[in-house]
Amino acid sequence: MHLHRSRGSAAALALVAAVALAACSPAGSGSSPASTPTSTGSCPTTPLDVVVSVDQWGDIVQDLGGDCAAVHTVLASSSVDPHDYEPTSADAVVFDTAQLVVVNGADYDPWASDLASNAASAPAVVDAGQVVGAAEGANPHLWYSPQYVTDVAQAVTDELSKLSPDAADYFAEQHTAWTQDMQQYQDLIATLKSGTNGRTYAATESVFDYMAQAVGLTDATPEGFARAAANESDPTPTDIAAFETALTQGQIDVLIYNTQTEGSIPQQIRTIAEEANVPVVEVTETVAPGSNSFQDWQVTQLKQLAQALGINV
Repeated sequence: MHLHRSRGSAAALALVAAVALAACSPAGSGSSPASTPTSTGSCPTTPLDVVVSVDQWGDIVQDLGGDCAAVHTVLASSSVDPHDYEPTSADAVVFDTAQLVVVNGADYDPWASDLASNAASAPAVVDAGQVVGAAEGANPHLWYSPQYVTDVAQAVTDELSKLSPDAADYFAEQHTAWTQDMQQYQDLIATLKSGTNGRTYAATESVFDYMAQAVGLTDATPEGFARAAANESDPTPTDIAAFETALTQGQIDVLIYNTQTEGSIPQQIRTIAEEANVPVVEVTETVAPGSNSFQDWQVTQLKQLAQALGINV
């Protein structure tokens, strides 16, 4: 089971790269516009040129950098699969001028790590997987762990301050403001955790697992199905039957459904859940379209989870 992403042809990518280079404003597929570092707003010095691989971290880095960072997110669109993305020559140009690169790591976006290591500017790199000590083969959806988000945000702030000492106080203020903005997110997690004792969940994919664990839910996804999803292979009929049994016999309190997963099997599991009156909570791997921020995206999903579990927030 794979994310449902559209991937253009090599010719189309080449055309995108050529147009971007000709316009002198390079951007990868689905990327945000590149920015030219100039002293702006309340920044006391020239903003740093920062590149972020994926939008799950891009919004956070933008908040932390504020006016002192010109942030370019390479994949700022849910239409591209970060696992399989093939960077363009325009992407390489962006990395070549970066002073800081932020990647997810954990084998989620290896193309970004490769571009950073070969960049002419020899940028500093914050690798989220390395920051949180993710083991080889670990679930790479690190942004769904509240603790990991906190740890990576601190690492980004530390690196920004090291690269631009004159703006260290500014970055500290940005981090404080970001922490305050995340308070509703943290409060919702605490409220959910207080009401999930003995409650279970199952998932069509492991995207939400870190958050489910953070709020105290017990994973009841049948082992064979979970293993197949992690390996991006189809579960066996026995795995599907085990999932159906767990849903229909009351072993699962809520089903977490990744709307960006392709294939008929996740939909089949969802239908079984709905027929068994098991509430379904929709989540996405990348920032949901229409979300104003990382916080907005996460808070919306957490409120839906609370409603599904009958927890007042």
